[in-house]
Formats: sequence, structure tokens, C-alpha cells
Amino acid sequence: MAEPIRVLVTGAAGQIAYSLLYSIAKGDVFGKDQPIILVLLDIPPMLPVLDGVVMELQDCALPLLKEVIPTDKVEVAFKDLDAAILVGSMPRKEGMERKDLLKANVAIFKTQGAALDKYAKKTVKVLVVGNPANTNCLIASKSAPSIPKENFSCLTRLDHNRARSQVAIRVGVSSDKVKNVIIWGNHSSTQYPDVHHATVDLHGKEVAAFDAVKDDTWLKGDFISTVQQRGAAVIKARKLSSAMSAAKAICDHMRDIWFGTPDGEFVSMGVYSTGNSYGVPDDLMYSFPVMIKNKSWKVVDGLAINDFSRGKMDATAAELIEERDTALSFLGA
Repeated sequence: MAEPIRVLVTGAAGQIAYSLLYSIAKGDVFGKDQPIILVLLDIPPMLPVLDGVVMELQDCALPLLKEVIPTDKVEVAFKDLDAAILVGSMPRKEGMERKDLLKANVAIFKTQGAALDKYAKKTVKVLVVGNPANTNCLIASKSAPSIPKENFSCLTRLDHNRARSQVAIRVGVSSDKVKNVIIWGNHSSTQYPDVHHATVDLHGKEVAAFDAVKDDTWLKGDFISTVQQRGAAVIKARKLSSAMSAAKAICDHMRDIWFGTPDGEFVSMGVYSTGNSYGVPDDLMYSFPVMIKNKSWKVVDGLAINDFSRGKMDATAAELIEERDTALSFLGA
């Protein structure tokens, strides 16, 4: 059997982690023959809850799970990591200004980036989930200069899955029949869910999404706003943020990094923007369509961008620039 890999989940006593840990430990993400050492980090007040999570993981009696390490110490949590899933962040509280939220999270992700730099393997793959995910990811990356920027990504796969599912429901097919939707930009309400390059398998024939849906008004209107606002809609209904679907998206994202994307398909990931063909400014973590092979992603180049898409891609980039500049002012402070 292979050597165990060390996988860290932060915010490990929280509800996303509770939906996530079982899938990782049973082999759904890193492979059915890959033993795992799970490292669980949370803040000191959550350690009693974390003990309960450890008990449950033990009680699952999972053959691939070699060890579970609960901790509140970064030097334990980040040591020799192969993968880090950074779920924990400061949530936005009522009446909180966005800049206050950014300030609190800059402190968290600066610390975690520095810990990755000091303790983790240089090959570690880092997925940032905690919001504001794109900017938190950028701060973590900047705080870990010895780890390649390409090793950092943030989660927009949940938005990608939401977009895919909305099209599938509208057309009346299963979601695996819809491919190559794109989420551009920020994991926020300015994100741009784009189906101009998506296809739908209708009765064995690949059809452009616009031709399959046959409702341009919906695709350029309610479809976009539904995907953009879906997180808020879940909170309104459940009084809790998306957990099951977020955990599923994390699994999809990490599995694709580990095993690659299917031929001819691309997925959405927030990655470091540098010299892309879409005119997206450099030095942002921006969601692009990517293909993955041998654990390396590559932005899908050369997709035609119309004026409608251009405006939406620029708007979400503008928000990310503002977030980045505010966050960097705190980083230096």
C-alpha cells in the first residue's frame, strides 16, 4: 500500500468539515488505495467539539484512515502537509463592515500562509474555502513565498456545480450531461456564471447550452442571479450556510487536482492570474476555466468573449482589485 499522505482541514469542528471529513477519510478524494493522516485544526474553544468529531471518525472504522490529529497549534497542523484545505475563517457578523471582515481574515491567512511556508512540504496543494476566499487565498500565498503560487487555489467549484445543475434542471437532463460551464472572477455576488462555451448532451448529441435551453433571457438574467445569490438563498432557507454542497464541491476540486480533469472538459477554480489571454489583471486570485493534468492546472485559453461577458468579467475583477488593495494595506500594517 502507498505511504500515507497528510491532509489538513481547518475549521475542523465546523459544519462544512463535518460534511467533508467522511468523504476524505473513506477515499473519495485522494483515491481508494491512498492511506490518509487527517490533521484537524480549530481554535482552542472548539477543541471539545473536535474531540467528538475524532470519536466519530474512529467509529466509522475506515481502513484508509491511519491517524487523526486534532490540534489548535499551527506548528502541529501544518507539518509536512501534502494537502491543506483551509475552511476556517472569520464569518461576517451582523453590522460588520466588509473591510473589518477583510482585516480579521488577513490576520488569519497571514498566519496560516507563514505556517505553510515554515512547516509544510513545498509541493503542498492548498485550497482556500473560507470567505472572502479569493482574497484570503492571495494573502496566504503572499505569506508563503517559498511555495509556488500555482499550488494555491480557492473554491469556486460550488458555484460551478450550481450553474451546471441549474442548466440541467432547466433542460431536463442529469447534471453530468452538462459540461464546460465557467465561473469567472470572485466567489461573491459579482461572479459571472458563463454558459457561452457550455454544452448539453441531448439524446446522445452535444448541443450548445444556449440552443439546448432556448431561453436567452433566462440565461442572461435569472440564471446568473440565481447562481450568484444561491448561497444567500440557502442561508435564508436553512438559517445556516451551505455545508453539504460546499463539502461536495471541495471533494470535486481536490479530486480533480489529484487525478486531473476528463479530456475535453474544464472546471472552474480560483487561481493566480498572471499573463492570461482574457485581459484579467495580474496578481489576483481569479476564477478561470482550467484543465488539470499531473497535478498542474492550466487556464483554458482562446475562448471567445463577447461584450456581455466582457462587462461582467471586468466588474468582478474590479471588486477583486478593491478587496486585494484593502487586504494588502492590512498585511503591511
